[in-house]
Amino acid sequence: MTKIIYIEHNGTRHEVDVQPGMTVMEGARDNGIPGIDADCGGACACSTCHVYVDDAWLGRLPEKEMMEEDMLDFAWHPDPVKSRLTCQIKVTPDLDGLVVHIPERQI
Repeated sequence: MTKIIYIEHNGTRHEVDVQPGMTVMEGARDNGIPGIDADCGGACACSTCHVYVDDAWLGRLPEKEMMEEDMLDFAWHPDPVKSRLTCQIKVTPDLDGLVVHIPERQI
């Protein structure tokens, strides 16, 4: 298992074990992490699984593909460097300890 750390906008921290091969979004969904809605089910067709990747991990994740870049335009307060869609981050053992910050959503 790979440990993924989700930090809510209010500072609440969730450390969960996620099976390699799943996505960071699936790990959040399966563990009831609030703030990652995944309305499209992981098809990269919405931005409801948007997070900010912790600075320490920025250079360690695979590059964003064009589809993800396009969808991030619809995210709430996207950051050109730190924003990612969790449905596009495949969990691998080398992501053990990955930290993502869940932004506050506009209602």
